[in-house]
Amino acid sequence: MEIAIIILGAAVLIAAAVLAFARPKAVPDARLDAVISGQGAIAEQFRQTVAAQAALGQQVDALKEKLGESLSQTANKTAETLGGIGARLTVIDEAQKNISALSGQVVSLQQVLSNKQSRGAFGQAQMEEIVRDGLAPSLYDFQFTLSNRNRPDCIIRLPGHNSILVIDSKFPLEGFVALRNATGDDERKQASARVRSDVAKHVNDIAEKYLIPGEVQTPAILFVPSESIYADLHEGFTDVIQKAHRAQVMVVSPNILMLALNTIQTVMKDQRMRDQATLIQKEVGSLLKDVSLMADAVEKLQRHFNQAEGDIKDILTRAGRVTTRAEKIEKVELSGPEGVQKLS
Repeated sequence: MEIAIIILGAAVLIAAAVLAFARPKAVPDARLDAVISGQGAIAEQFRQTVAAQAALGQQVDALKEKLGESLSQTANKTAETLGGIGARLTVIDEAQKNISALSGQVVSLQQVLSNKQSRGAFGQAQMEEIVRDGLAPSLYDFQFTLSNRNRPDCIIRLPGHNSILVIDSKFPLEGFVALRNATGDDERKQASARVRSDVAKHVNDIAEKYLIPGEVQTPAILFVPSESIYADLHEGFTDVIQKAHRAQVMVVSPNILMLALNTIQTVMKDQRMRDQATLIQKEVGSLLKDVSLMADAVEKLQRHFNQAEGDIKDILTRAGRVTTRAEKIEKVELSGPEGVQKLS
């Protein structure tokens, strides 16, 4: 386009020059001057147009460069975004797998809780795991046989007591399952009545079977294998909890059982420390007695030494007297009877 503008401008200039030389120089032509003047203006416009075209070309090139950079950055960001989306899709896929696995576990747990024997085994396994984690093996027994031939799920030996603590893990959950599945007020009332009846009966059974005076420490512990059920029991069935307290049976959740076992462990440590302190006091008393006896023996030995010292001095005194008499005898001169000297 620039070349075409230059060519057009050159043609106009050539035409103007031809017209100028075709006329005599002495005769001025106003129209030729006007044409030449207009040609100068056109040439100036052509130059401005060319300069504007060049600037426009530079702007177009800069725009192309910026557009290329923008497209490159956009492509890079798009690639990064797609990569992030792929990573998120991988995470979502793993999460879906985990949800599927958890759903299967929930279904399995529901199947366990729907069966009374399986539910009892589940509660007992949970209780046993908590007891194993909280106490030394010498402090507890599972399925221990009492003197009346009954066998609680767990017994704990208390420090400083001959009696034991009993734990039962067969909490009746049927009423709570029915209560959560209830769809109307009548079903809820029936389920609530069943909860009260089942728990009260189980509490009475624990009190009758396990609370043997002099053998089992009160209260007995009724283990609930669910924090939510324990919360529901305390929130909606406080009368049942009060009846259990009056029957010397304490209802506990997994967290409360762990806290109770930690307390028992602390009490046992304190008892062992007291036992050791008592033993130390006993040994210190024996040591003081031995020191006292040794002091008496040393005193007697001192008296013997003093007595021996006196006897030795007496012996030395008598020996001196004997020596003196012997010297006097040695000095005696034997002569006639008239010459016998009297020894004194």
